[in-house]
Formats: sequence, structure tokens, C-alpha cells
Amino acid sequence: MRPISIVGDGASALARRLAARLDGRVAVVERDGDPDETPRSEPEPSDDASGADTAIAFDGDGNWSGRGTVEGFDDLLDGLAPDHDYLLAVGASRLRVPAVLLGPNPDPEGVPGTVLATAAEPDDVDLDALVADLDEAEPWITREALVRRVEASADADRSGAIATFTGRVRARDGPDDDRTTHLAFEKYEGVAGERMDAIADELAARDGVFDVRMHHRTGVIEAGEDIVFVVVLAGHRGEAFRTVEDGIDRLKDEVPIFKKEATESETFWVHRRD
Repeated sequence: MRPISIVGDGASALARRLAARLDGRVAVVERDGDPDETPRSEPEPSDDASGADTAIAFDGDGNWSGRGTVEGFDDLLDGLAPDHDYLLAVGASRLRVPAVLLGPNPDPEGVPGTVLATAAEPDDVDLDALVADLDEAEPWITREALVRRVEASADADRSGAIATFTGRVRARDGPDDDRTTHLAFEKYEGVAGERMDAIADELAARDGVFDVRMHHRTGVIEAGEDIVFVVVLAGHRGEAFRTVEDGIDRLKDEVPIFKKEATESETFWVHRRD
């Protein structure tokens, strides 16, 4: 699934136009009310999202968490991802997904995700270019999606084990350490994906291993959130566990993805500290 955040005056109108142009199942998630509100536990459908297969409206009485992600929004993305090709988040200005900013004075620096377009009015946005840029953006991949892919493998009937690894942002190593607020990951475009695919293919060629899938998220990822997944389909648990461990070790050693860490007191590139 490919998510996008649309913020500013006219965001709902642009979401409706964009939803009608996208080829696939589209979810529109729209927040009503104050920008510091969190979603209700039982969101109700919105009628203001023509062209969408799924429409959800948020109200709430809580606060935004951390550096601005809506509490529970990752869970929402994870839940909608299996059945949708696109998610349009209306009014969620501080998500780390690709964004469109509307209004006379947009501030790209205030948005953790990649800004795909800025415009004073929704009609000023080039929809053809926006659709093309969105389709080139990084999709929202979940561990569960990777598990389903290996379960659909041709050799799945010979497999007796699926092993997974999930890496997440650790807030601190020790009780007295500064708290890590977030990590920001940048990848060497093209090279990182090719290297990850090559590692997965090499591991899947082992005896007793039938399929290996990997995914590393990029952008701003906050404490407690998932970063990387490795999923292995194998004949037995021994091969599955060994391959998962080798997979994450090789990914960290060989794939050009660079990490910037932000703590409560400083920000630094991790590879320059090693």
C-alpha cells in the first residue's frame, strides 16, 4: 500500500480528486476537528471521500504523541495495508509518509515525510505528476504482508516453519542513557534495494530454505516503532532460524542504509560514531 498525507486548506477536495484518479483500492482517512486530536477507538465512516473504497473520519479528545505521529496510526496503516493499494491521510501534517502541502506558505521543513508537491490551491496540483510520484514512493510494507507472500510461495507445501525478525527503534540501551526520540534512515537509491534482493536470493538458495523476504523502512521512525523485517520460509525451524539471523546480519553489514539518531540531547550520524 502507498500512503500519502494531504494537508492544508482544500485537502479534502484534493483527496477526492486524487482518489478518483488512482488505479486500485483506495482508503481515505480524514481527521475532523483540532489538529492535536487523536483518533477515536471506533472511527466512523465519512461520506466526504468520493472515489474511496474505504473512508474513515477521526475525532478525539487526546494529544498527539512523541514528535507528532498520531497514536495508533501505524496500527491503522498496518490494518489497511493488506486490502488497499493507496491510503490518503487528510490533515495529518506530521506523518512520515509522502506529503502534499496546500496553502500560501507551505513549510516542507515541518513535515517528516518526503514532500511530493506544494500548491496554494488544490486545483493547482498536477494530478498526473502526483500520481506518478506517489507510485514511485516507498510503499508501506508490513511483517504480515511479507509472511503472506512467503505463504503463497510455490514450495509452501514443503515448508514446516516460518521465522521472522523485526527490528525496532530502541528508546535507550541503559536506564541512565539519554532517550532516543527517533531515528532517520536514508538509503542509497537503487543500490540498497538491489543488494537486499541479492541477499534474499542467496539465502533462499540454501538447502531447506524456500523463500526469503526483507524490507527496511526509511525516513523518520520514532521510538518503539518497527524499522526492518526479515521473513524466512523453510522446511524446518533450524534452517529458518539460522537464515533469519544471517539475513539481518548481512542486511546491516552490506546494504547501504544510513542512520541518523536523535536523542534528547544531540543528533548524529551513527556510522560516523563507529
